[in-house]
Amino acid sequence: MYEAHYGFREKPFSLLPDPSFLYLSKKHRMALAMLEYGLANQAGFTVVSGGIGTGKTTLIRHLLNNLEQDITVGLISNTHRSFGELLQWILLAFNLDYRDKGKVELYQAFVDFMIQEYARNRRTVLIVDEAQNMAPETLEELRMLSNVNADKDQVLQVVLVGQEELRDTLRRPDLVQFAQRITVDYHLTPLTAEETRDLIRHRLEAAGGDPELFTEAAAEIAHRFSGGVPRLVNLLCDTALVYGYAEQRERIDADLMNEVVREKQAGGLFPAPPPGAARTDQPVPEPARPETPPVAGQTLPPAAVPAGPPATTTAAEPAQPPARTVSDSDPDIDPALVQTRPFRVAIVGESAVLRRHLRRLIEPYNIRVVGEFGLQDSQSPELNPYHVDILLIDISEAAEDCTAEICDLITEWNIPVLFNDCQQTQASLDGRDPQFAQRLVAKLVDLLPPQLRADPAARPNRA
Repeated sequence: MYEAHYGFREKPFSLLPDPSFLYLSKKHRMALAMLEYGLANQAGFTVVSGGIGTGKTTLIRHLLNNLEQDITVGLISNTHRSFGELLQWILLAFNLDYRDKGKVELYQAFVDFMIQEYARNRRTVLIVDEAQNMAPETLEELRMLSNVNADKDQVLQVVLVGQEELRDTLRRPDLVQFAQRITVDYHLTPLTAEETRDLIRHRLEAAGGDPELFTEAAAEIAHRFSGGVPRLVNLLCDTALVYGYAEQRERIDADLMNEVVREKQAGGLFPAPPPGAARTDQPVPEPARPETPPVAGQTLPPAAVPAGPPATTTAAEPAQPPARTVSDSDPDIDPALVQTRPFRVAIVGESAVLRRHLRRLIEPYNIRVVGEFGLQDSQSPELNPYHVDILLIDISEAAEDCTAEICDLITEWNIPVLFNDCQQTQASLDGRDPQFAQRLVAKLVDLLPPQLRADPAARPNRA
């Protein structure tokens, strides 16, 4: 519809995973390099993970289009918890007959195929997309299947691509042998503001249009409201072109992009804006931070924090949910602990599984987890401290090394901090401490300034 008006050969912001439009940001370039390295060096297992819409499938399509001729590839692109017999899907991926065969026959058929390919000096590579849907038992079966080797060569190489839940699954204690087989792994994160602008220019130019069709301010708004997720950026930009065509605009500016965002959010299917994302052509400056002294919480000596800089795993803060009402369906929740309005907590912890468990424990008490990141991650957190009321750090009391970045973070953010023993979190996860959640929430509530506990409406607007 708008292609002729703007001089495009084709739609520049299609949501389909088209490798011809792949924008190789620094993150995507690194992920592609890791995939190519894994294939070239006969890695047994290669894992690439990332959030929804970060471009994982497009990377795989690009990889498939550029593979060497001596590689035989099978692709499983749609997994789910009940997708059936793994060996049947593998044989189907390599165009092998899988019908009317028992499990032993399926196994033998695939082993014979791999040996045949090896005899022809060809490598066999199985790629599983959306691998986060595979059950731990299926992953273990896949590991056992990879045990077929010949001399020093890896007969079967496996590439797993999936969302963040895949990493959590692979950290399970019962999959430790699988995790030890992973030679190469990489996690894709959302784009920065600069990368989002470059993505928009790249796709416009790849479609034969003017790379400067979107103003800088429009691109900034697209980044702000998409959180840097490429799929959401494409969705906003494609809709903006439709609006621009309807109004016969020559350029897509901030006013038009704001109108698109407003309409998308009104439909209820697009993420709500992060705080401070006002309608403006200029980035919204942060408000002055109130001079409020930090509130003391539990403390541990500096040596109790493990080494390793943290990294955030969430981009923008979601919209504030409505107040929670305690009902008869919540028999284990103390109504006295549930706040009239949610307060905001960021979780820091070494284990993604324990961080997720903490989130599940405290959110029923009308506490909103606005971000979480690991102690050993390699980037400083980008989460805005103005969007956080309490920092919850889940560490071991037996830790010996201090993380300078975490200490700097505590000093810089100047907000209440609660240190929690991760061994207690593990005991709660194992079902050995059923009262842990209420004790934890009570400590979090105690750390709130008195005016926030007594009158939530009096909370200063830091967002």
